[in-house]
Parts: sequence; C-alpha cells; structure tokens
Amino acid sequence: MTLQEKLQQHINSAVDELYEANLESVEFQATRKDFEGDITVVIFPMLRHIKGNPVQIGEALGNYLVANVPEVSHYNVIQGFLNIVLSDSYYLDFFSNISNPSTYGTVRQGEQAVMVEYASPNTNKPLHLGHMRNILLGYSVSEILKAAGKKVYKTQIINDRGIHICKSMLAWKRYGEGETPHMANVKGDKLVGKYYVLFDTVYKEEIEKLVRQGVPKEEAKVQAPSLLQAQDMLRKWEAGDPETVALWEMMNGWVYEGFDKTYDALGVDFDSNYYESDTYLLGKSTVEEGLEKGVFYRKEDGSVWCDLTDEGLDEKIVLRSDGTAVYMTQDIGTAIQRAKDHPDVNGMIYTVGNEQDYHFKVLFLILKKLGYSWAENLYHLSYGMVDLPSGKMKSREGTVVDADDLIEEMSDTAAEISEELGKIEGFTEEEKNALFHTIGMGALKYYILKVDPRKGMLFNPKESVDFQGNTGPFIQYTYARIQSILRKAETQGIDGTVPTTVEIQLHEKEKELLKQLEQFPDIVQQAAANYSPALVANYTYDLVKEFNSFYQNVTILGTDKLEDKKFRVALSAVVGEVIKTAFSLLGIEVPERM
Repeated sequence: MTLQEKLQQHINSAVDELYEANLESVEFQATRKDFEGDITVVIFPMLRHIKGNPVQIGEALGNYLVANVPEVSHYNVIQGFLNIVLSDSYYLDFFSNISNPSTYGTVRQGEQAVMVEYASPNTNKPLHLGHMRNILLGYSVSEILKAAGKKVYKTQIINDRGIHICKSMLAWKRYGEGETPHMANVKGDKLVGKYYVLFDTVYKEEIEKLVRQGVPKEEAKVQAPSLLQAQDMLRKWEAGDPETVALWEMMNGWVYEGFDKTYDALGVDFDSNYYESDTYLLGKSTVEEGLEKGVFYRKEDGSVWCDLTDEGLDEKIVLRSDGTAVYMTQDIGTAIQRAKDHPDVNGMIYTVGNEQDYHFKVLFLILKKLGYSWAENLYHLSYGMVDLPSGKMKSREGTVVDADDLIEEMSDTAAEISEELGKIEGFTEEEKNALFHTIGMGALKYYILKVDPRKGMLFNPKESVDFQGNTGPFIQYTYARIQSILRKAETQGIDGTVPTTVEIQLHEKEKELLKQLEQFPDIVQQAAANYSPALVANYTYDLVKEFNSFYQNVTILGTDKLEDKKFRVALSAVVGEVIKTAFSLLGIEVPERM
C-alpha cells in the first residue's frame, strides 16, 4: 500500500467516525513551496458530504492522522488545505529500501509489447534538424516505455520509392558523370541530396523558360521536361526496368550507409526496418476484404472510398480508379503486416509531425472498422515543427540544417565553451574529443526533449550548450560533480552504499532531496503514459537543482559525524544514479569527469 492510499484509508475512517459521512474520493496535491508540508489534502471537495468550516474540518482530520498514522509528524491548515508533514523516519525508510540504485525507478519488462515507429526518412536527402526531433523523440519514448515495463520494438519505414528519389536519380544520371561518395569524399546521403537540390534548380529554370514562352505557370509546372522525365523514370521503376532498378539500388545503398553513420553518431538504433518499396502495394488485398465487409464502397469511376462522415471526418480514397494504391492504402497494409510479424504487439506509436494529424485519425479509424483489436491501442505521437532563429527550413532549396553538420557544430561549441571555462585540465586529446561529443549531444538532445512534444520549438545551438540553467551540460556537470565527491569519499573509506538502516535527524535540504527522489518512479510511469520525454527531462533538472541546493547548504565530507557522512555520500550516489538513469531514457550519456 502506498502512503497516499494509506492516508486516504485513514481519512475515510476519520470522516466516517467524526462526521458519519462517506467520501467518494480524497484529493491530494503536492504542498506549495511557501508552506510547510510534504503532501496536501484539499478539503473543499469534502464539503459536498460534510457540513462545517473547512479549517475546522482540516484540523480534525490532521489530529486524527497524527494519532493514527506513524508516518505523519505534524500538520498545518491554510484555509481549505491540510498540509501534512511526514516524519524523518518515513523518508529514511524509503531511502533504505532502495536496494539497487542503478535500476531504481524502472520495472521489469512485462509481456505486453508495443511498436514505436520513428525516423521514417526519404532517401532523396540527408537527415536534418526536423528529422532529429522525430528520431530523438521516438527513441526516448521507446526507452521510457521499456523502463515502465513494456516490451518495445523500435522500427522505421524508409520512404525509398516515388518521385522524390527519381528526381535525384535523374539529376545524377544527367550531371553526375559517375560520381560516387568515395570519389566525392562525402557521405552517400549527402551526395544524393546534392542531386535532389540540383534537380529542383534545373526544374525551376525550365518553368521560368516555359512561362517566358507564354505557358501559364501552373501548366508549366507539369510540362517541365525534367518533371516529365522523372515521372517516366518512376513508371520504369514500377515496371521493373533493369537499368532503372539498378540505379535506384545503387543510390539508395549510398543513402542507407549515410543514414547509419548519422544514427550511430546520435546513439540511436532500430530493431527492424520496413521499406516503402516493399510495402507500397500492401493493403490492396485488405481493400477488397473491406469492400466485402461494407467498410469501403466503390464509386462509378472504379475508385474505392471509406465514408467517415458519421465519425465527423470526410470520405477518404483508398484505391484510385486505375487500381493503384494511395499512401493510406500502404499504411493500412503496413500496420497489418507489422501485427503479423510481431503477434505479441498490442499497440503502435507513430512518431510523425503534427501536419499529419488528420491522416492518422483516418488510418486508426479505418483499422478499427476493419475489426483489428490492436487498433484500439494505436497512438500518433504528434510533435511540433522545429524552427531556427533564421526561420523555417526548406529541403528543396537546400536551406535545411544538416544533421551531421549540427552534430559537429554541437561538439565544436562544447569544446569552445569548455576551454573558455577551463574545465578540461588533465584530459588527453582523445578524452577531450569524447567529452565534447558527449556534452554536445547531451546539449542537443536535452534542448529538444525538454519541450513538450506537442509544441513547436525554436532551436538555438549556442543557447543549448550553456553550463548554467535548464540545459543538458548543466545536468551533466552536476553528475560529474557527484562522481568527484564519491571518488574523494572512497579515499576516506566510504563507498556510497545505501545503508539498510539509518537513524539520523534529517537536514531540511536532505529531506527535500529525498522527496524529489521518491517521485522518480511515478515520473517514469507518467512519461510512459503520456509519451512525453519532457516529463523526465524537467524532473531531472528539478532533481539537480535540489541536489545543488543540498550541496551548497550541507557539509558532505567535512562533517564530523560518521553516520551523517555515510548517509550524505550514499544520498549523493543515489542522486547520481537517478540522473544517469533519467538521462539514459533521453538517450544522453553522462561523463565521469568534466
């Protein structure tokens, strides 16, 4: 039984005994910082069942809890709020029961499995900042779900077919002169992206030329020779033309190698990959089944639709009149295929930007109509776009922030700031470079993940690598400080092990830190339930602030009382482990020294 459940049970007993009434529920909240207390009972909702003055009711309940609940030390009542102060023994018992600090806050993996899709790049360009928010969100949510007890499959669907890759292929065929990533000394995804931008430049020139010849602009856009040739190349690919398929395989191979290098630098991975070239025809047989079930209907021109107007949406096409599939058809088929590949999966999370909100409402509803029970547990992890101080990014114009360039810039910025602060004395060059990458990636990931996924955000690289405030490096520095304390404690024969029993009088700052630690398991569960790494990120910042206040106000290694010293070293060690665990859920490493 949790403390809150225990308090609720006793409050119900008190209300029955003192007022001969029954409560439907008891409302708890964290005590406000400006009042003494650890947990607050809100009296006002009780007035529906109890007649009386809320302050007097609070006093009566407070006296009852002090008399009957050993964990309650004393209380105060502010208007209609009963602020309960818990005893030192409650927090010391909690601390002593942390048997394994390295796994505290996480639970064992259960049988229930979910699949998380993220990344989902196109093969016509390298990964950029927008992809990075997607990737970091999806990876972090996967790790949080695992910590909360789920079995997780991480996957991506690679959009490796369609007009976009044909544009890059056509430009390379025209202008590439056999250029390869090795010849150009660039990553393969960047080389392919270069030709995608080149195609767009030539295409725009062709449009302008046609407009000058008197062709209306909208007509010029569809009559431009480059576009017509790219469309012809797509038809050849779909027909299995050997030369076109060979070019497609070669250039996509370059891109995959480039993606893998970026994923490795970001520290993310996948359990499986799905490719649009394999899945784009999936779903067509499902449409035929849906027609038989009455889920879909066929129009006079032969196209197939799903009528969702009764659910507040519109009619959605799932098969064109010529029998070709649309994206919705493919997504229906891919979801079904994934469920077949992983029979234990009982839900899927799609990490996709908020411009696709409507698409996923339709997809999920259609899958439910088709009768798939797991469709009840589908979730669109919708996130806002990432902008820069200079404005929005545009792939076709080559004005995106390249992911690899940003990773390098973050490491360089971390190096510049670290050297200015003089934080790298005694490091070898290899150690420095590893540290700069750890700090740079920590800064980048934390800056992105601390923002609620649903919100758009402005990314400022320089601001993210600040060693003060709500930043990754600030938290990493605190972790390194704790490791320094533990190394010094070890020289005094104190190893930081959590004692099985502790009998000391807690300092106010120790108690506040213990209160913060106690919240961590609930934070992990809340983050999993809400698919929100921001909850973990901001909890970690609050924990670090609390530790630094403790560090500044309480002597750790300088105290004369051995029991106090052992306890404070152990408390510091557990805080360090929770920081490490929390940051691992965000995909962030922590350095032993900074």
